[in-house]
Amino acid sequence: MDGDAASPNILGESKAGYILSNVAEVVERILTFVPTKNLLRIASVCRLWRNCARRVLRTQQKLTWLSASGSSIYEEHVLLKTMAEDLEKIYLLPQTALLMVDGEKFNWSSYRHKKARKCEDEVESDPVERLRRLLPSTCDVVGVATSGIVVTPSGSPSSPPEEHEDGEAGFSLLFPAMDGVTIRPFHFCKKTLSDSALEEAGLINNPDLKVVLMFDYETWKAGSFLNKLLEPLSQNNVLIVGGQVERAFSNNTACCSPGSFGAVGLTFSGSKIQGASVLVDQDVSTPKAAEATIQRLKAANIPEKNTMGFMFACVGRGHNSYNNQRNVEANAFRKIFSNIPLLGFFGNGEIGCDRIVKENYTLSETDADGLQHSFTTVMSLVHFG
Repeated sequence: MDGDAASPNILGESKAGYILSNVAEVVERILTFVPTKNLLRIASVCRLWRNCARRVLRTQQKLTWLSASGSSIYEEHVLLKTMAEDLEKIYLLPQTALLMVDGEKFNWSSYRHKKARKCEDEVESDPVERLRRLLPSTCDVVGVATSGIVVTPSGSPSSPPEEHEDGEAGFSLLFPAMDGVTIRPFHFCKKTLSDSALEEAGLINNPDLKVVLMFDYETWKAGSFLNKLLEPLSQNNVLIVGGQVERAFSNNTACCSPGSFGAVGLTFSGSKIQGASVLVDQDVSTPKAAEATIQRLKAANIPEKNTMGFMFACVGRGHNSYNNQRNVEANAFRKIFSNIPLLGFFGNGEIGCDRIVKENYTLSETDADGLQHSFTTVMSLVHFG
């Protein structure tokens, strides 16, 4: 329907019907309680409701996440089932999605780089294609599979975060369009890495760049490949955090032939972005020492509202570093930051360092080699305004 007001047969002749078809303030207030997927359907009722729905969508700029863990009773990964159910309930329109899953359960046996159109059975059995179908077609997707996953249960940022060093787990971090924030995905391999590609991703010649999440895979085959990505960033006022993963995927399916190497990630630019990180060194082996290291993030004075915590740890840490005690570093983070969700993974190498805010919001500097580690944990905060 394309008129200025909803017809009587939809809203009725009552006083309430008149208000809902003519009073934008009331309609807009009601629509703030409607999940986004239903909001998009409601927008087709009439012009008034469409305009109100658009205004509501513009206010929904708070990022959210969906997480899952535990064995799924279905053949598909537990995160896929959770997303299929809970995407109906969220209050934002995802523009970008960052997904992380355990590599063991997330079966990519059917994931192939083909230009030919897949049959319906292949699409249904391919978890990557299933993820893409769950999210809006306009959503940029970056995903990785790793040895272990760190999640905060969906629903409350103050829920205790969980370190799943093994077993089935995953999360989807969903970013809406946010005023003053530019998010760009990237996916590079030896075929696509170039200065023009780096510039398009916002990694070079971008004075507004503040934070980079970077995840490399199979780069041990490539010598200096990762250094080529990190070198331009290492001396700038930019936070770089991430690590080495088992596999990766993005919207750019043409990048990388099977068995190749590369890196995926997201760049965050804009005046509203803030970030800081600390390195939990390999000699940290007690809960007290871990807490003391993570406590240094407090010096950044980053607001807790609309902020995400990221933990990228080596598979050799976890309970192995703390006399068989589990969840030590996630517990330490929650003790210090009571209302910030923590997400991340256990991987095969870590990217990051101590980068604490100094005067005029500048970050401590390092070199490209000083950003790459093993048997450590990189703990970071990223604020989105």
